[in-house]
Amino acid sequence: MIRPIMKDEKFLAQKSVPATKADLAVVEDLIDTLRANLERCVGMAANMIGIKKRIIVFAIGEIIVPMINPVIVKKEKSYVTEESCLSLVGFRETTRYETIEVEYLDKQFNKQKGTFTGFVAQIIQHEIDHCNGIII
Repeated sequence: MIRPIMKDEKFLAQKSVPATKADLAVVEDLIDTLRANLERCVGMAANMIGIKKRIIVFAIGEIIVPMINPVIVKKEKSYVTEESCLSLVGFRETTRYETIEVEYLDKQFNKQKGTFTGFVAQIIQHEIDHCNGIII
């Protein structure tokens, strides 16, 4: 189900809690909502649809990748960039890392570990910041 986008910064500044198998419907809603906003958005966290769970999704072309309870375990080569967000107005400066390693659960709740670089790594970092209540 496509959900409305949360714009309340006080809500967005709250840390999300770990997701469980009971939250699989949230994953689907997040995928549907991202798909409906792909013209102006490449990633979303569950708090952006009003749900404080550690779930993110991001697009790689037409493919939408969900990550449940993602944690960055390694990061390399910092750089400064500007980002925008569907939940916030304008652009904001932030520090990102060129390469990251992330541990997460897939939709079947199997443990995964992946290394991501470039723009995909930047998207993942932005969405994990959402899970941590960091406003950019």
